[in-house]
Amino acid sequence: MDDARLKLGWREWVALPELGIPAIKAKVDTGARSSALHAASVRPFRRGGAEWVRFTVHPVRGRRDIAVTAEAEVSDRRLVSDSGGHRESRMFIRTRIRAGDRDWPIELNLTDRETMLFPMLLGRTAMAGRVSVAPEKSYLLGRPSQALLEEYPVAKRQGQA
Repeated sequence: MDDARLKLGWREWVALPELGIPAIKAKVDTGARSSALHAASVRPFRRGGAEWVRFTVHPVRGRRDIAVTAEAEVSDRRLVSDSGGHRESRMFIRTRIRAGDRDWPIELNLTDRETMLFPMLLGRTAMAGRVSVAPEKSYLLGRPSQALLEEYPVAKRQGQA
């Protein structure tokens, strides 16, 4: 049965196609229950009677000029404990993840991960029954091509047309 599961290392490049993110580095963390996505400029709004959220993702660490603005329906608000034991209320969204040649729905909470090494954390709920983890390995799915990374819109710098 384990052979049918996707094998991941402790860190991988994945995609969130419904959010317009062709590649983002994720820490694969079986110790974390939920998955988290670094989101800046989080702005909730109403659409068709439902709560939605607009947010910005900087998917490539150290590249503040690369920014993706996304919108998603808020699926829930829950208290989440971070690794230091601090609890905070977070918005959750549902979207699809692509890892290698596989694609499935996941739930992500939106939070400030600015000080973290990875803009995304892939938690055990998103991996359950689909993934096995080789904690001594990295990037078993490969790394994105430069061409893929160049698909990202680059924010205009001050003084440029």
